[in-house]
Amino acid sequence: IALGLCPDGKTAALAYFIMGRSANSRNRAFVRNGADLGIRVLDEQKLSDPSLILYAPVRTLPGATVVTNGDQTDTVREALLSGGTFEQALRTRRFEPDAPHYTPRISGLMRFAGGFSYALSIIKCADGAGKAALHQFFEYEPVPGLGHLIHTYRADGTPLPSFAGEPVPVRVPDDIAAFTDALWNALNEEHKVALYARYTDTASGAYADRLFNKYVSEE
Repeated sequence: IALGLCPDGKTAALAYFIMGRSANSRNRAFVRNGADLGIRVLDEQKLSDPSLILYAPVRTLPGATVVTNGDQTDTVREALLSGGTFEQALRTRRFEPDAPHYTPRISGLMRFAGGFSYALSIIKCADGAGKAALHQFFEYEPVPGLGHLIHTYRADGTPLPSFAGEPVPVRVPDDIAAFTDALWNALNEEHKVALYARYTDTASGAYADRLFNKYVSEE
């Protein structure tokens, strides 16, 4: 997940991509569902376990946009709609139950009401045994031309080591095509599956988006 502010100071940038190491993970594509983003299966016969790979990565709310790598998107959405907060919602969740990796749950929130701001979160296994969770939250005052990237793993390994430290600063251009092309070309060619990016006018909420699916043409 990458969130930030374009150099023009009035356009919020969002990017989310998924990778696949297994045939089950690669058997997916992003699909637009109105103002939300979904994931669909490409070949039902190859689907082995949908529980952790099918979810809504992006939900659009009045005055906010939520992006996550799992079904916690809807946990956050429901909390915000009922007057709760991003942090309260995610404190009810844990890392994914996919031992031995215990994949972290990463989440982002863009707030537009009362001025633009954004936050990122990671929930990861704290003890290596799947018994204790660590919840971290990072909230940013936007800086034109700057964004922050958070991901699930920090390197290859067995088990895969969780992301560590603070979200990585990234440059965000005004041109969404330049932004998405650079991201898509930078992803590991073997493992990349799909990429979605959205540029939102922070005043009006109007947005432009781009979508890349490795295994199907853009819809």
